[in-house]
Amino acid sequence: MTANRTRLLVAAVLLALGLVGCSNRTPATPEATRTPDAGVGEVTTDAEGVQEVTIETGDDYVFTPDAFTVAPGTVRLTVTNTATQLTHNFMFTTGAGPAEITEQIPLLAPGQSETIEFEVTQPGDYPFECTFHTALGQVGTMTVSGGAATPTASG
Repeated sequence: MTANRTRLLVAAVLLALGLVGCSNRTPATPEATRTPDAGVGEVTTDAEGVQEVTIETGDDYVFTPDAFTVAPGTVRLTVTNTATQLTHNFMFTTGAGPAEITEQIPLLAPGQSETIEFEVTQPGDYPFECTFHTALGQVGTMTVSGGAATPTASG
C-alpha cells in the first residue's frame, strides 16, 4: 500500500469514528425500571430546619425522583444506589445553577448509600447528574423555591 493510500485510509477511519460519537441531540431521560422505596423523593424538615430528601438510582440509569423542590436553607441529600451491577456518582452540574454546589458523592457502589449536606440561598434550578452516565440521560434537577423551609411533623 502506498503512503498516500495509507494516509487516506487512516483519515477515513478517523472521520468515521468521529462522526459516530457526534450528535447535537440531548439524550432522552430513560424510564425507571424499578419501584422506589416508600418516602423516596419526599422532602421533610427536621426540628433544626434541615431539609432531608433521599433519591435512588439503580441499574436503569435513572435518578428517582429526577426532580424535587427544596426551600432556601440547609439540605441533607442522601443518594442510595439500589443497583446490583452499576456504580454511580452524584454531583451538581458545574456552572449550570444559580450558584455552585460543590458537595458531591464521587463513588456509589451497588447497595451503598451516601449523604451530603449543603446550603442553598439562591432560588432556581440546580441540575445534577451521574457523570458516569450523563450521555445515557442520568440527570435531574433540584429546584430551590423562593421561601424558607418550615419544620414538618415527620422531620
